[in-house]
Parts: sequence; structure tokens; C-alpha cells
Amino acid sequence: MRTYRRFAIPSGQTGQLPLFVETIGTVLEEGKIARPTGYPFYHWLQTLSGEGAFTVGGRKFSLPAGSGILVPSEEPHVYEPGSDAWETAYLTFGGTAAATMLIALGLVEPVPIRWEWDSPLADFLERMLDRIEADDDPFGLEASADAYRFLLTLRRHGRSGRQDSVDRASERLRPLIEWMERRYADPDAGLADMRAVLGMPPSSMNELFRRAFGQSPYNYLIDLRIRKAKEMLIGRPQETVSRIATLAGFRDTSHFVATFRRKTGLPPDKFRQLYE
Repeated sequence: MRTYRRFAIPSGQTGQLPLFVETIGTVLEEGKIARPTGYPFYHWLQTLSGEGAFTVGGRKFSLPAGSGILVPSEEPHVYEPGSDAWETAYLTFGGTAAATMLIALGLVEPVPIRWEWDSPLADFLERMLDRIEADDDPFGLEASADAYRFLLTLRRHGRSGRQDSVDRASERLRPLIEWMERRYADPDAGLADMRAVLGMPPSSMNELFRRAFGQSPYNYLIDLRIRKAKEMLIGRPQETVSRIATLAGFRDTSHFVATFRRKTGLPPDKFRQLYE
């Protein structure tokens, strides 16, 4: 028999935190919950066992074990058991940076998020509850840190629809990432070579890259070249900017300088002076 636990985090200074936890708990859902005006904070609900039905934005979703949904504040929603015993875990949170953080993590649309049975998401909230029970956290700082880690874990291990999780997308891209590390200095390395390494259509490759890194394969390669150029500007003071441009895979110095400045806000020589 599972022990159900509920905690309301002491308000104290939590309202001033970038991210704060309002409530957290586990519960046996026994009836329909209807919130026509939504909830005043962000609300995460996941299934521990059994199955539930969740309606939001005019769409009804099934929430079996290994899935959950994140609902924005004040978003009308309804949920109810879809099986005799629907056990859930929940987390409600807010904060001055909550909205910006969720946008950056791509956790905006209220749709089911799923994960593998052995994912850290499966028992993250229960372990968080254990820490809350064991620790003295009058200002909610540890709970805030845990909530931040939870959202990062959700971004990394969760998947919506047929999308890969970030971890799985990164693993599928590993051969290409390793290839880029070897070939970044070759100015002829291009998208055709990348497609050949992965053996997949351009659209699939682009989708995987955006899922894993939030950018296209070409932009990832440019960022890699700039990162390598930074390392050489600092670690090889005897090399000219022109030589480093060549070593980093740029065809000409002017293009390198313009790209470096656009990416870093400084021309290469000024960047180097910061470390002299």
C-alpha cells in the first residue's frame, strides 16, 4: 500500500525566487476535478499507477503510467480517473522566471509527456518528497533547486507525441557529432556529408538536431568551429588570427572575423586580449 503525502511549501521568501514550489504530493484520485478558471500556478500531474483522463484546451488525453502533463497557470482543465485506482504525483510551482524558463525548455504546450520505465522521471517527485520530509527548508530553497532539476530532467528524458527524448535524439546523433569533431577544420564539410554519415533524410536530421540542440546541423557546426577558434586564440598565442581561421575551418579571414564577432560580440583579436 502506497503512503500518500502532501506538502505545502512555507511561503516565506519563495514568491521572490526565480522558481518556487507551492505544493507537492502523491494522491489516490477518487473523483472528477474540474477547474473552469484553472489553477493559479503551473500544475504538473503524472500517473504513478492506473490511468486517468485529462481534458485541456478542448482536447482529452489519456494519462497512463509513465506519463504526465504540465498545465499553465489559469488554464481551464478537468481530470478524472480512467481506472479503479489512479495514483498520481503532482507539483505546483511559480516564480519570476518560471514562464521564461519553460519557454526556453520547450515546455509550453499542455500535451502528455511520456518517458521510459527506467527514466529518472518515474520516481523524481517521490524522491523529492523524501528530501522535503528529511530536510529543514524553511525558505523553500532546496525545493526550488529540486523543481529546477525536475524541469531539466523533464526536458531531457520526456517526449511528446512521437518525438524522441533529448537523450535519445542525442544518442542517434552521436556518430555525426563525433564526425564533426574530426572534420570541423575541413571547409568543404557540408550538409551532404552530414546526411551521408547518418543515412537519413534532411528533414529527419534537422528535426533531431532541433530536438537535441535547438538549432540546425549547420549552425551547430559553425558554433563548434567558433568554440575551437576560442580555444586556439587562448591556447596558441603565437598563431595569427588568419591562421586560426584556417585551422577552425573557415575559408577566409574576413568571414571568420565577421562570424566570430556576430557569435561572441567581439572580434577575435579583442577576445584574445581578454586572456593576455
